[in-house]
Parts: sequence; structure tokens; C-alpha cells
Amino acid sequence: MAKTPSFSIKKWAVDDRPREKLLLKGKESLSDAELIAILIGSGNKTESAVELSKRILADASNKFNQLGKLTVKELITYVGIGEAKAISIIAALEIGRRRRLEEALTQPKITSSSTAFEILKPILEDLPHEEFWILYLNNANKVLQRHQLSKGGITGTLVDVRLIFKQALSLGATAIIAAHNHPSGKLTPSRSDIEITKKLKLAGKSLDIKLLDHLIVTQNTYLSFADEGLLE
Repeated sequence: MAKTPSFSIKKWAVDDRPREKLLLKGKESLSDAELIAILIGSGNKTESAVELSKRILADASNKFNQLGKLTVKELITYVGIGEAKAISIIAALEIGRRRRLEEALTQPKITSSSTAFEILKPILEDLPHEEFWILYLNNANKVLQRHQLSKGGITGTLVDVRLIFKQALSLGATAIIAAHNHPSGKLTPSRSDIEITKKLKLAGKSLDIKLLDHLIVTQNTYLSFADEGLLE
């Protein structure tokens, strides 16, 4: 009886091995599928690691952001992806997300809504539920702290204004930027979005802590209350 061919990376020609390709030509030479193939090491009885990786990426619209949303349970539905491989993929993508966040936080100060968005995008863009975050700033608009205030469902989250300003006073912050995501992808502010913005502005005014902006974040873009004149 003929043996089933092996699709382990170790059996490939040297020029076709992603690990060796990285060593010889550099990390930039690898395709997205080849990077994933290095993580999983082998494919299944009918697909090489790269072929399997290509199929998984295709199902995620060839976007790491979409792939990063998959759970272990969803990844192990692919033949050749067990729990350990699924965890490796998720861990690698999370490292990438945290690296982007660290890079964003090296910005010296918030100079516009777009710089705030760059800090908040890695946190909020891929979430399937709503979260409400606060950036606490000093008088030079440098970020003192980013803080997750609450985590909710698909359509909303609770916001405690008192907790926001208690933390601001503790940090000695002179300004804040509020932000939350819309998993639906819609940027239109809801009535509750507008109401909480008014509450934050009013409460901050009494404490001499300015609300600089409120951002609604989706995967690819954002809405700034300040830019839209909604903080007036």
C-alpha cells in the first residue's frame, strides 16, 4: 500500500521552505501565507503548510485583521490545524497587535484626531463587542494612560462618568479623549453616544479637565466629535 505523501516543511526543496527563505532573503521576502506556514509547520494529507495557510487567509479575506478575530474553536475546523497550531496563530497575531500599539504610544503627544485614532485603532478595530476607552493627557497633550472603562455587548456599553474623572484626578490629567468602537462598522453617533459626550464635557468643565474629543472607531476609519463640531 502506497504511503500518503508528507507535506511537512522539512520535506520541501530548500528554496521552497519559508524558514530557509527568511534566512536567505529576509523576512520581507515571505508572503503572508508563508509567515503563517512557519507558525503551523506542516499541512495535512492533501495540502502543504503554505497551501493550507493560503486557504485560511482567503477565508479571512486575506487580511490579518480578520484572521485575528478567529477563535481556537474556529481555527481547528481546518484539517491540519489542531489546538496547539491555532494557539500559535492567535498568539503571533496578538504579538503583532501589541507591537503596533506600543509603536503608536511612542507618539510624543496628541496633535489631532488622527494621532488619537492611531493609538486607539489597534485596541478597538477588531472587537466583536463594544468597549469604551479613555486616553488621559497632561497639559502638553501627552498620553499619561490609556484605560478601558467598560466592555459591553454588540450594541452598547455602560459608562460611569464618575470613574472617568476619579482616575483623571488621580493621574493629574488636564484633558481626556473618550473613544468607543462600533462593531457594526457604522460611524453615525447614537443618541446615547451624544448624551454621554455632553455629560463628559459638562463634568470635565466643573473640574477643569477638558474633553478634547470623542472618537467612534471602526476597523478602517473613525468619526471625531471634535472634527464634526459635535463638542460645541
